[in-house]
Amino acid sequence: MKKSRFTPKVMAILSILLALEVIIARFGTIRPSESIKLSLDFIPIVIAAILYGTVPAVVMSILADILGAFLFPVGPFFPGFTVTAAMTGLIYGLLLKKSQSFPRVISAVLLQQILCSLLLNTFWLHVLYGLPYLPTMAARLIQCGVMVALQLVLIPIISQTIKTIEKRLPS
Repeated sequence: MKKSRFTPKVMAILSILLALEVIIARFGTIRPSESIKLSLDFIPIVIAAILYGTVPAVVMSILADILGAFLFPVGPFFPGFTVTAAMTGLIYGLLLKKSQSFPRVISAVLLQQILCSLLLNTFWLHVLYGLPYLPTMAARLIQCGVMVALQLVLIPIISQTIKTIEKRLPS
């Protein structure tokens, strides 16, 4: 019989990470303009990806986006941002589950920021609000630069902290 990866312990931890992601995304985010967002909401997704892999990170990203949009709306619900959230969980899950070496962290961060934040989210803002694509993208380049730097510093710290905690826990 195949053992399920979603044990009660895993579900409890993912639920806590999901709640944290919703809280950080909705209440711990700086929005200097409609098109720019600075947040630490990537942290729970990264933790889920490192601990449990791609599927839990994707599911958690999708649920966090949908729950956050309906419980604490910042604007209208738009499924495009849910697609971006799923891709974020996918990227982090694929690149960070097995190893958090600095080249893998750099790859995950750059791929997520360029593909998801810069290209896709700029496109969704264009579709949703009619913002001009290229000028909005130019403004969002600053956001992506800040977020790349922040993630490149924090993800290795998160990874090391998880390893330290795992060593201290009984098997």
